[in-house]
Amino acid sequence: MALPPQDERTLPAVVLRDLDRQPLDQALAAVQALIDQYGHLVVVCSKAAPAGVEQRLRTIRSLLESDRIALFRPDLPPLGLAVLARQLRQLASCDLSPGVLASAGRLLTHYIHAGALLGSVARLDRVPVGLKSHAKSWVPGSQFAVLAHPEPRLVKLGPGAALPGPEFGTRMLVGKGQLQSDWVTATLAKQWNAQGLREIPAPAESAAWWGTNKLVEFAAYLPDLSVLYQLVTSVRQGVCHWCGIDVIGDRCVFCSATPPPPPDGPRQLPAGRGS
Repeated sequence: MALPPQDERTLPAVVLRDLDRQPLDQALAAVQALIDQYGHLVVVCSKAAPAGVEQRLRTIRSLLESDRIALFRPDLPPLGLAVLARQLRQLASCDLSPGVLASAGRLLTHYIHAGALLGSVARLDRVPVGLKSHAKSWVPGSQFAVLAHPEPRLVKLGPGAALPGPEFGTRMLVGKGQLQSDWVTATLAKQWNAQGLREIPAPAESAAWWGTNKLVEFAAYLPDLSVLYQLVTSVRQGVCHWCGIDVIGDRCVFCSATPPPPPDGPRQLPAGRGS
């Protein structure tokens, strides 16, 4: 998910490789070193990653007894998630507090349109697929255009096939898998009025997420740092009543605390604190 920098201000990514495979003390030391160096850590993790990765991350967070680690696993396909991670790296160069930067991930997710062109939907379980589409997927040569976010949509490729796109200016990133097709670059990019397009190899997690390696993944996103910064700073900020960090939204991304109930209501402790 460590995409090349979008501009000269984009901070480099730190890739936590094989967390679930290396010795626990080694993984602990690596994460502790990052916290010592940067103060706070925002971990963006794909839901296509093995379950052991999330378990290891939560174990590390618990053992370090740290509220300075935010674990973020939005329901985005791998390429869309990679784009989001790069947007956060762009914003990390600005004057945003750690809590606001980490909270920005949930906000910016709404502005990413992500999907894929697939050679089969037989094993696709991330997007609702009807029985008719499953049956058609066994027909040789069938291809399907699938939008996973922000609104699930699936259409069989053919004349006039289209997916609902963004109503604002975006660029498009295309991840090429093993499906040979130019529909995304030649047709969808025009339908969505993409203001720029770049092709890269599909992320390693894409085949697991989409249920096939015969794919062309795509993501449309806001590329300009000034626009991203304006979006984030235009949202009302608050202070977490539990850990005192600045946040956007009603849930702290570091300690998981939610706003306190009314004075006469039951007290609700933060969910997942230290886990």
